[in-house]
Formats: sequence, C-alpha cells, structure tokens
Amino acid sequence: MAITRSQLVKELEPGLNALFGLEYKRYENEHEDIFEIEASERAFEEEVMLTGFASAPTKAEGAGVSYDQANESFTARYTHLTVALAFSITEEAIEDNLYDRLASRYTKALARSMAHTKQVNGAAILNNAFDSAYPGGDGVQLCYTAHPTALGPTFSNTPTVSADLNETSLEQGIIDIAGFTDERGLKIAVMATKLVVPKENQFTSERLMKSTLRTASADNDINAIKSMGLIPEGYCVNHYLTDTDAWFLLTDAPNGLKMFQRAPIRTAFEGDFDTGNVRYKARERYSFGWSDPRGIYGSAGA
Repeated sequence: MAITRSQLVKELEPGLNALFGLEYKRYENEHEDIFEIEASERAFEEEVMLTGFASAPTKAEGAGVSYDQANESFTARYTHLTVALAFSITEEAIEDNLYDRLASRYTKALARSMAHTKQVNGAAILNNAFDSAYPGGDGVQLCYTAHPTALGPTFSNTPTVSADLNETSLEQGIIDIAGFTDERGLKIAVMATKLVVPKENQFTSERLMKSTLRTASADNDINAIKSMGLIPEGYCVNHYLTDTDAWFLLTDAPNGLKMFQRAPIRTAFEGDFDTGNVRYKARERYSFGWSDPRGIYGSAGA
C-alpha cells in the first residue's frame, strides 16, 4: 500500500511551520558493547566445542603411560535473520509536497526502524538468557546453574539464588567466574571484563564501579573492585534490556557472545512504470548468539 496524499494532508497546505516526529536521536550500536562481531559468507555458521584432555595422572615407575581421548562436545549454530522493510509513495504525493523531499525524510525513518530492530534482536539474547525455551549448543539456556560438560560435572554461570546488583552479588559473580572449568574439569583463567546493565541499574553501577570507598557502608574501607581493577572495561548500559533488575558480567573467555554479519544494510529504490509510485527498501542479514557460555555470567535479579 503506497503512502498517498490523503495521509499527508497537512504537508500539502501553505502555512505549515514544522514537521516533527522523525528527528529523534537513537541509541546507536549498543550491541557492539556486548558481542564480538565477525563476517559470514555462509547461510549459517557453526562453532564446535572441543573437550581437550583430563588431568595428567601420576605414572608409576616402569608402568606404561596413560592415554586419553579428545572429542567434540557440542555445536553452536548461528542461523542468519533476514530483516527488511520498505515503503512506497505515490507519484502525486511527491509532486504536491510543498515543504520537504518526502523520500529523504522517510528514508531516514526507514534507517531508524532497521537500527532499532537490530538492537532489539541483539538484546534478545540477554533478555532470554534465563529462559529454557532458548537453549544454546549445549542444550540449556545461556545463564544456567548446571551447564553440562563432556565428562559429566556441570558448571554454573549464574548465582544459585538470583540477586539484585550490589557489592556482595557483584563480588560473588567475580569469584564464581574465577572458578570456571573447561569441558574436562580443568580450571581456566577467566576474568570479568565488563558489566552490562539495563537503564534502571546505571546509578548503582556507577557507584559500584567508581566509588573510591565501599558503597552503602559507614566503614572506611576501600572499594576492592575498583582498586583491584577486577572489571577493567567498566560498565555499559543497554537500553533494550527488558528485565529492570537483571545484570551481566562479560568475560574474556574466547568465543562467547557473537554477532555474524552476513550482509550489511543495503538500501534501494525504484519507480513503478504503471503507477508512477516510488518504492524504497532496506535489507540486512545477521545473527546473534553464543558459543561458549563461559563468556558471560548473569543474574536475573531478586
């Protein structure tokens, strides 16, 4: 359905002072604070978790050496979304507009809609992090108390009892991350790198990350998180998170949260010979997801 003059009545009348509603600023590329971005040239991408070896046993004198097996554990698949939106304007509406080039104005609105959709799709990974209906390659949700491993022992990347963001819960998250193990139960050196919060937690995050002394305490103690540099990249606010008290710690584990860009945004327009209408389209292909759940630690809040 094309946009006609009947939908743009005021834009066709003399004396109009301003057109507004399409000039708002937007939160730009907040997904880049969370996801590692890679290019893709395939219909989908797959990443395979390898198990490695278990701890080396002690060999008795004269005894034979022990052998171990290395296998594949699970596969994470990224299936690209195709996101597209278009609009059409009649030839007469373009001709009779007195104030502005309609195509230019609504093309900017189209770009804003596409950008908004990308941020919503990216934030959906965290918004659904505690929902079992959205499993990853290992068969469970992103933040879970019992992620399976190759030999049976599980690991957790969420508190046993969900807690709101405060000094105690944040310190416990850092401690839990330091206890992560690999698929064979070997300890791995992983640390938190960045705190990700919704807008409702930004003031708490500022106090926790930047206060010289402990917050919400009359004691003259230092802020250990700040003085030890335990979250080196600070915090970021994602305005598309829907749980007002959820919070997440990104880690430096490789191959955690990823975005694959299959086809960057492209715009096109063409005129229709029969009607004279002009059609404008924007299209992009990408996928969001995660491979290794050790790349994040999250709490759904109390």
